[in-house]
Amino acid sequence: MAQYTRTQVAQAMRETGLVPLFFHRDIELGKKVLKACYDGGAQLMEFTARGDFAHEVFGELNTYALKELPGMMMGVGSVTDAASASLYMALGANFVVTPVLREDIAIACNRRKVLWSPGCGSLTEIAKAEELGCEIVKLFPGGTYGPNFVKDIKGPQPWTEVMPTGGVSPTEESLGAWFAAGVTCVGMGSKLISKEILANGDFAALEAAVRQSLDIIKKVKG
Repeated sequence: MAQYTRTQVAQAMRETGLVPLFFHRDIELGKKVLKACYDGGAQLMEFTARGDFAHEVFGELNTYALKELPGMMMGVGSVTDAASASLYMALGANFVVTPVLREDIAIACNRRKVLWSPGCGSLTEIAKAEELGCEIVKLFPGGTYGPNFVKDIKGPQPWTEVMPTGGVSPTEESLGAWFAAGVTCVGMGSKLISKEILANGDFAALEAAVRQSLDIIKKVKG
């Protein structure tokens, strides 16, 4: 069961502006990544469930976060059906992120009052997601659409809140463009938690990268 309400999760997304994304089969490595992101100031982590037995890894990491990292809100990403969403919510996922818009996932999450963020690529999909109760829409793949897409949809729908994933880099140029366009937060995976950091076990560098990204976001948000 989720330990944080959908309101608390949405507020953390709005306040910090950053959702790191990560997946690895190694549980101990995952704990170190979580700790580094947490120490760097991140309040959220999207576990991208893309491997076999990923739910077992998520369960271990969420248990660790609840015990050792107070305030860290773990969610799950890459969810493609309601059954998977329900499984991860049973393991304590505080939010569910999907690559596509699916009504069955919306219903499953809404019944448990868990925040869900579907991947959308058109204003029609975004409007449908909001009709289904979505608070913050995932723009995916963000790199395909870019900041101008966000700026254009915010014209007719200024109430829409967007989280691009993909096409976001931890630089002032990239983050400045996205937040100037009107995004609520951004999702960052390998551009933030790089293969080099993981291969070298350089978690101090990861902590510093997260802290720097949050500082840039705070600056560009004004």
